[in-house]
Amino acid sequence: MKKHLLVYGSGRHRIPFLRFLAQLTEKENPNICFLPTATADDKDYIIAFYEVCKGLSINPHVLKVWINSYDQQETFEEIISKMDAIVVGGGNTLNMLAIWKAQGIDILLKQAYDRGCIMAGGSAGSLCWFNAGTTDSRPKELSIVKGMSFINKSHCPHYNSEKSRRPLYHKNIMEGKLTDGYACDDRSAIHFINEKVEKSVSLDEQNCSYYVYLKDNMIVEEKLVSSIIT
Repeated sequence: MKKHLLVYGSGRHRIPFLRFLAQLTEKENPNICFLPTATADDKDYIIAFYEVCKGLSINPHVLKVWINSYDQQETFEEIISKMDAIVVGGGNTLNMLAIWKAQGIDILLKQAYDRGCIMAGGSAGSLCWFNAGTTDSRPKELSIVKGMSFINKSHCPHYNSEKSRRPLYHKNIMEGKLTDGYACDDRSAIHFINEKVEKSVSLDEQNCSYYVYLKDNMIVEEKLVSSIIT
């Protein structure tokens, strides 16, 4: 069974990335579920997802966690089991992972991933799949958060948009606080199959993705060759 992941730097809904994700399912109208947990199920974020999906051959769904038993008639497992792909939004990574663990959603996502459901997302929605990375989920400064380790590498989203992200990522790898890993500019994405890079895609030539690692006590930033998608 091939296990797919599509990660991108920004948590914004990007039509080309969603279209690319839909194509990966190899279905005419795939069931794709958006998880806005990291923004506390923000209504505007959910509306934006449905709006973006209107022009695509997608059956959109949303899995909310801020619910109660009276108005939620399907379990999380029942919802996730029907999906061809999962898209995780941006926001507070630490809070999102804590809620998923409390609700058992982390286990359900791993089971879905292992059966071939494609996982995707940007910002918090990309960081969560890796072993660790830096997050703005805590007060005052960026700090390290552990992910679910679907891919046993570190990760850095927003690689080109926030001045502190890139140097801090380098520093943490240099000091051994993070393993080698992958970084994505806001408008760039990486497609993994079975934890290996299959392809890098970007929305323009200015945005790229990278493999970042330590060699001879120096940080190496290896740019991945990207295809431009629109």
